[in-house]
Amino acid sequence: MNLLTSLRYLVALSEHRHFARAAQACHITQPALSNALRALEKEFGTPIVKRARSYAGLTPEGERVLASARRMLHEHVLLQQELASSADQPRGRLQLGVVPTAVPVAARFAAMLQAAHPGIAPVVRSLSSQEIEEGLDNLSLDLALGFTDRLAQAGHFAVLPQYAEHYFLVRRRKNAAHAKGAKLHIGAAMRWLDAAQKPLCLLTPEMHNRSLVDRAFAAVGATVQPVMETNSVLTLALSVLASDVCSVLPGALVGAVRSQGELEALPLVAPEMVTPVGFIHLANSRASRALEAALALAQEARWLQHAAQHSGSLKP
Repeated sequence: MNLLTSLRYLVALSEHRHFARAAQACHITQPALSNALRALEKEFGTPIVKRARSYAGLTPEGERVLASARRMLHEHVLLQQELASSADQPRGRLQLGVVPTAVPVAARFAAMLQAAHPGIAPVVRSLSSQEIEEGLDNLSLDLALGFTDRLAQAGHFAVLPQYAEHYFLVRRRKNAAHAKGAKLHIGAAMRWLDAAQKPLCLLTPEMHNRSLVDRAFAAVGATVQPVMETNSVLTLALSVLASDVCSVLPGALVGAVRSQGELEALPLVAPEMVTPVGFIHLANSRASRALEAALALAQEARWLQHAAQHSGSLKP
């Protein structure tokens, strides 16, 4: 039995919570996955997986094995990167979790990191804030770009502040058909109270960004019933392009559609809501070579200036 391989299968099962999907993710058959897990149970002399017709979770002993498996696999990755890297040429994968509204900024960061260090292969995953925090805790993520105001009570995370997220009402311009070829128009400021009267497409309630938007509306005494909801930021932008609905988008997403001359973005004020966004990583975990390079880039003046330009402070 290859212990590390079997532990990798156990981690996959815990993430996918389904035998067939875990086997598919590991590029093996379901019987092969089951046999490897039985071999693990024989190795440790205890049941690891609760036996049922479908996945029913891990036993208490299985949870302890899983925690150790994550640490062992993480140390294995660290050692691989150390051995494959030279002093000035880090190599390896970097698992980067990103809240959906920060994806445009994260994409630029990953591209700049890869250009500076061709041996690093960033993997960018769009995840909810809760999924990001869980991923950092269980070592499936190396780094995250997310809302740092959620972490006031989470002392085991370290934060590198990046930019402040500002919000805009985005809608189709009048005579939008004549605006093709132009750039997105930045219009006059609009109050949140007035925005609440518009037909809105918003993120679904479980998304942290939606809770921020709802909080701003609640602050002015407005209760919003969106005409559309989605968990996809791409759908937010496309719904505005395709119809007369409006949406509330942060500056990073508005910047991503600046080439769309049919749209206009109105800064939302009264109150002016500003949300801090930063890179997040485990404070007391040994960093891989790829993570060290990413943290160094995240603090460079050239990157911080780039992030500010493409995040929240838009000008006409």
